[in-house]
Amino acid sequence: MLNESKSEELSREELAMTLFEHIGELRKRIIYILIVLVLGLILGLFLADPAYSYLMSQEPVNGMKLHALSLWDGIGLYMKFALVIALLFVIPFAFFQLWAFVKPALREREQRAALTFVPMALVLFLGGLSFSYFVVFPMAFNFTTDVATHLGLEETYGVTQYFSFLFSVLIPISLLFELPIVIMFLTQIRILNPVRLRKMRRLAYLILVVLGTMITPPDFISDMLVAVPMIILYEISVFLSGVVYRKQQARDAAWEEEFGT
Repeated sequence: MLNESKSEELSREELAMTLFEHIGELRKRIIYILIVLVLGLILGLFLADPAYSYLMSQEPVNGMKLHALSLWDGIGLYMKFALVIALLFVIPFAFFQLWAFVKPALREREQRAALTFVPMALVLFLGGLSFSYFVVFPMAFNFTTDVATHLGLEETYGVTQYFSFLFSVLIPISLLFELPIVIMFLTQIRILNPVRLRKMRRLAYLILVVLGTMITPPDFISDMLVAVPMIILYEISVFLSGVVYRKQQARDAAWEEEFGT
């Protein structure tokens, strides 16, 4: 009895140590991400000026005068640009840190497969930026200006208001484009599977439609032009999750056949 109680105490201590080690490791990864975020913001401050000049030379703002309505508008604008530029570095680095955190629990082949998600995260984020800037934002901008013209309003825009509107469209859509990577990664580490995703399909559709209506002008066409690609992205995510899951099942079956259950 005495030996059993001692072994139980040791197992509890080992479990507590393992838990604290995981928390410490997670804390270290989060600190790394915050450091890269700060460095990305600093770099973004240097790149904000050429990025601002480029956007001001493009439609629909090309030739339109924007006004500073506050002494802080210029500084706030630099910070907004710096944040978007920093996300280009933070998102793939955050995926890499997440991979490094769960790496000990993965088999060697799963580690290599999960590592490929890091560059894919950057590609999808850039794809989301392109889609939101060249498709969704002009549609949203034209809708709002048409309403102002219909009401006979003189259009005078503050630079902060314009770019806040721009980034409120760009950032959410760009982050939603990471959905396939997130689902594939969670499938790779065996948290999600395609069966569960198919059961969640109706709820997922509802959430995506609601998000689409929140970041677009209040008209049916605009909502559908955003919601439909989001739903397609979800279905692509389910398909890719199925690909990962079937490979896992095949590897597990081969493992059991070779070494037993």
